[in-house]
Amino acid sequence: MISNFKKAEILIFGFLLFTLVWLPLPLGSNRPWAWALMQISFFLITALLCLTSPGSVLVTLKRYKVIITLWVIFIGLQAFLLIPLPQELVAHMRPERVNPLVSLNAAPAYSLSFDTGQSYIALFKSLSFFCLFLALLTLVKSIFRLKILIAVLGMSGLVQAFYGAFEVLSGIDRSLIFDLPVSHIATGSFIYKNHFANYLLLTLSAAIGYLISTLKATPPYTRKDLLRHWVSFWLSSKVVFRLAIICMVIALVMSRSRMGNSSFFISMTLTACIGFFYFKPRLKSYTLLFVSMLVIDIAIISSIFGLKEVQTRIEQTSIEEETRDEIIVDSIPLISKYSALGAGGGSFYTMYPKYQSSQVNLAYDHAHNEYLQFFIEFGAIGFLSLFFIVGMCLTSSLKALKRRRHNMARGAAFASFMAIIGMALHASVDFPLQAPANAATFICLLTIGLISNQIKAPVKSRYKGYA
Repeated sequence: MISNFKKAEILIFGFLLFTLVWLPLPLGSNRPWAWALMQISFFLITALLCLTSPGSVLVTLKRYKVIITLWVIFIGLQAFLLIPLPQELVAHMRPERVNPLVSLNAAPAYSLSFDTGQSYIALFKSLSFFCLFLALLTLVKSIFRLKILIAVLGMSGLVQAFYGAFEVLSGIDRSLIFDLPVSHIATGSFIYKNHFANYLLLTLSAAIGYLISTLKATPPYTRKDLLRHWVSFWLSSKVVFRLAIICMVIALVMSRSRMGNSSFFISMTLTACIGFFYFKPRLKSYTLLFVSMLVIDIAIISSIFGLKEVQTRIEQTSIEEETRDEIIVDSIPLISKYSALGAGGGSFYTMYPKYQSSQVNLAYDHAHNEYLQFFIEFGAIGFLSLFFIVGMCLTSSLKALKRRRHNMARGAAFASFMAIIGMALHASVDFPLQAPANAATFICLLTIGLISNQIKAPVKSRYKGYA
């Protein structure tokens, strides 16, 4: 019976990995049919886990009860805003939700959300992401599975990098996926270049974390030993991931995303410095890796594929020409009016035009600032719930960077910390989390931050002060 449970768990884990690789392919799963498939997949995975391994699910719920409680608060708030409430109560709390021309008996109940259709979509997405979060915490309970998860995320990013670069360099007019127009800017299987850049930022974090997990101290070599070492290096998986990182950096630069590139380089440099400070003993191979990335990836290769164009775009960015700051100013009444509970998930598109100033001529589906949009839609309660969820994962990954000695745990912590910092920067000027593929991948890396600090390393492969 136990072996059957283990086999079922392996199959479920494999299906989860397949889903993660699939998500970016249908336009970042940013279409109703695509995110519906995503939701069905995550709901099914969690249901199967509850049926085949209920004990493991209960252990996960108890071990991570604080962060699970925050998830429940966030989802519960969204559900509450959709509950039909008596008209008199809604009229008192939100008078603009009640039509004054309608008599009290005509519509006895209203929900507090200003866009119930979009709020239902947001609620089901949140439920599916929670299921992904819970499933990963339950399934990834060994160093081997953690390694597989990070490797799969990295290789998925490589696939996107190859596809995005191929479309631009091949000169084709229509994309191979969904037959969409192709420009000189790489977008992979995404529509929006910044979503593509953000996905590469996340998967690059995973790839770099995996590569760090393979680094070992190099004792003094004779010439023969040194030759053997270099031959084994070029035949190992390290080379595959090192080349993958180069390809992904090239594709990231070819996206011409200003904040996508800036977030990557800032988060990588910051995390590398933290790792350099905390990793004991300091590995020469660790230092050489990031020196090579600065020299080879950025200074040489990236400049060939358009890094100067990205720099030019950043330098030419004008506050006067940008309207994103004006969106923040226009949204202040929304923030103050619905600061506690929020206007409802997905309601920014409905609410913002009512407060949009004449200086903003474009129609905005999103706020181009995830912090602003989340606060408007979910209020202080929902925003703080998300803030503490991310903060707990960031703190966990930082603790793992400081105290863990197992290479894989260190690499996983590095990947999570870098991804969180990168997303925090990118989300301040764009809406990367509105693409379900990016949100799901970010959830994976948040979870990896928790796992890296908790997972037990095998005794035989435990870090001994030199690995």
